[in-house]
Amino acid sequence: MGRKDALLYGANRRNALAALSRQERMKYEIAQELGLMDKVRSVGWAGLTAQETGRIGGLIGQRRRQNHS
Repeated sequence: MGRKDALLYGANRRNALAALSRQERMKYEIAQELGLMDKVRSVGWAGLTAQETGRIGGLIGQRRRQNHS
């Protein structure tokens, strides 16, 4: 488990998320929305399928474009 993932298990979850970059925070939020956080916690980001990571990446790009227009 990486340092960033360990932060999420801490008692101060909100403070832990604040320590992440905006893009990393968005990645975790999207994974949560897609129902993938249990899988990420158990097997890590590398355990996601190409389809799952592509979906997360696509939504990150979509939201970034919406925020910059």
